[in-house]
Amino acid sequence: MKIRAEVPDDVGLIRNLHRNAFPGPEEARLVDQLRADGAIEISLVACEDDVIIGHVLFSRMAIPPHAIGLGPVAVTEPSRRQGVAANLIITGIEIARNDGWTDIFVLGDPAYYDRFGFRANTVEGLECAYAGPHLMALTLRGLPLKTRATRIEYARAFLEPEEN
Repeated sequence: MKIRAEVPDDVGLIRNLHRNAFPGPEEARLVDQLRADGAIEISLVACEDDVIIGHVLFSRMAIPPHAIGLGPVAVTEPSRRQGVAANLIITGIEIARNDGWTDIFVLGDPAYYDRFGFRANTVEGLECAYAGPHLMALTLRGLPLKTRATRIEYARAFLEPEEN
């Protein structure tokens, strides 16, 4: 498996991957809208024999500054449970760290994202439309998030389609 940055020829393949990986079109629409808004900071694909089998996206957060959101992540059905998503996420976290981002936020299963260092208690007490046990953060610079932010706001594309 090879992980590389998305290139323009991948856009349609990434859209189809998300359409096939999820029960509805929301994630594919989200990726397209983030791309159209210029909010994508890191977009990686996993390939096997030059075929895209996975994708991860990190987009710029509206608030706090210098933070990105992880997601969505998609992997083809035959390639699931083989570490594809984990390798994409780990690679993305390293790129984010090297690029100087301070925090990464994710909405997901704590049992899964805990292995990468994401913690729900990092965001406790901060205002967010997605507040709850599935909102987690990973701080990359060792600076407590609560000393730098009171609110978390994802990119505009994360709003419901009728609000967007």
